[in-house]
Amino acid sequence: MQNTFLALCILYFPFFVGACSVPNLEDPVCTESRTAIREFYSFHFGNEMRISQENIKDRQRFLTPRFYQELSNTQADTDPFTTGTNELPKAFRVGECHVVAPDKVEFQVLLFWRDDVRSEQREIKAVLVKQGDKWLLDSVNR
Repeated sequence: MQNTFLALCILYFPFFVGACSVPNLEDPVCTESRTAIREFYSFHFGNEMRISQENIKDRQRFLTPRFYQELSNTQADTDPFTTGTNELPKAFRVGECHVVAPDKVEFQVLLFWRDDVRSEQREIKAVLVKQGDKWLLDSVNR
């Protein structure tokens, strides 16, 4: 009797574990493009965030040709990828995704400032478009 019970427990255990998993309800287009937005912001936060022509060129592989050209022609010294100011955040988190078209998505990106005096969070929207087989950043809306 104990052996039968043990055998049943071992046999059904994978089914119980599988029943407890959380389903992924995100649109497949969002799932596919999420890696690109995380990689871009990881690169951006991991390198010099102050904008210069050299720093824009370093980010070219993440940007659409249109957005790269727009940024290259801008003389502003503010960060176009976060707040559009000189006030640089300390961290980010990629949030919700909205599918605009099969080849265009908009991500919520949360920006964080935390230190001894301040704890603040702001939200921006990053638009990615698929060009060829790559998802590229096409604009940032504040």
